[in-house]
Amino acid sequence: MDNQEDSYMTEETLIETVENQIADGEPKKVKATLMRLVMTGTPREEAIQWMACALGVEVFDVMKNGASFNAKRYDQHLDELPNMDWLDD
Repeated sequence: MDNQEDSYMTEETLIETVENQIADGEPKKVKATLMRLVMTGTPREEAIQWMACALGVEVFDVMKNGASFNAKRYDQHLDELPNMDWLDD
């Protein structure tokens, strides 16, 4: 691939992955996070985009640094939504 960006998941792919996690019920935290955000007035589409950001942080770490997917940190980031201070890290 000539474009380094092509080697990372696109926003569309991250959103699709979150939608699949919700449909599959795994991890459970994903569906619970969506319900929490929607119940507090966040439009579903926006909530999914936020959740895709949390997933993207983990995917980026795996792809760029060869790290293992950090499910605990992903859960923590989901818990912190809609606050996304962790994007600054």
